[in-house]
Amino acid sequence: MEEERRTPKTVKDYLGPMRVPFLLLPPVCVLLGVATAYWSMGRVNWWYAFLAFLGALSSHVSVNAFNEYMDFKSGLDAKTQRTPFSGGSGTLVAHPELAGWTLFIACFSLAIPVVIGFYFLKVWGWAIVPLGLVGLLLVVAYTGWITRRPLLCLMAPGLGFGVLWVMGTYFVLTGHYSLSSFFASLVLFFLVSDLLLLNQFPDTRADVTVGRRHLVIVKGEGYSARVYVAFLALAYLSLVLGVELGVLPKWALLGLATLVLAVPTATRVLRYAEDLKRLMPALGKNVLINLLTPFLTAVGLFLARWMG
Repeated sequence: MEEERRTPKTVKDYLGPMRVPFLLLPPVCVLLGVATAYWSMGRVNWWYAFLAFLGALSSHVSVNAFNEYMDFKSGLDAKTQRTPFSGGSGTLVAHPELAGWTLFIACFSLAIPVVIGFYFLKVWGWAIVPLGLVGLLLVVAYTGWITRRPLLCLMAPGLGFGVLWVMGTYFVLTGHYSLSSFFASLVLFFLVSDLLLLNQFPDTRADVTVGRRHLVIVKGEGYSARVYVAFLALAYLSLVLGVELGVLPKWALLGLATLVLAVPTATRVLRYAEDLKRLMPALGKNVLINLLTPFLTAVGLFLARWMG
């Protein structure tokens, strides 16, 4: 009876370790890289853009699956208070027999960006290697090593989703790096670092029990809330600075439209940093900020090119 109860009965059980609802970031990150390249070059190789998207999506699936597997093995999954924005999928708690499947997903998904990376190595040469190596390191080391080092844990998500994906997409489309792609990537560097930082608030008590040492554990909710607000401000400041320096067009400032969400979200985070129930709406709005800001910035970049 126990074996029958644990047997997965839906496709959702198999997709659970991928955390499908959380896979909305790769499209907007890659879109921002594509838009930056299009604004700079006036053209896009859509096959290369697709490969960049596939690599980003696969690496995100991989880090999610590794996280699910390792959190299950450490016992963290059984202790975590799950929310719509944090705590994992809970798939392996309900179906521990899927642990092997989850590890397979993690490894197979990691192989996809590696193969794509070798393809672009042949196209553009060795300049892509540093980004690829850092990306692999982030995926493999995040759960078991990076989450035990507060500063790295804070910056790693933004480095992966922002700098590596935006600049990486720009590079595979153009064959070089640029200040425009760097400043565009900074927007996501600060936003995605903030996304993971805020999502750590509900997990703090459980995370301590397995040896994690992220910023909320080490410095507390109040300090982390102030860092959240500082990073949020730096995301928008990066956009403004890029325009002021002339490496991004004025149309990119369309991304500033999400300030209407960011200001009340920052206020709520500062006010209710230690009150999880009242903090929860900020986690939802923070997701919207992360999705809409790069999307609107990308729209602005496309418009800048179309309108001359």
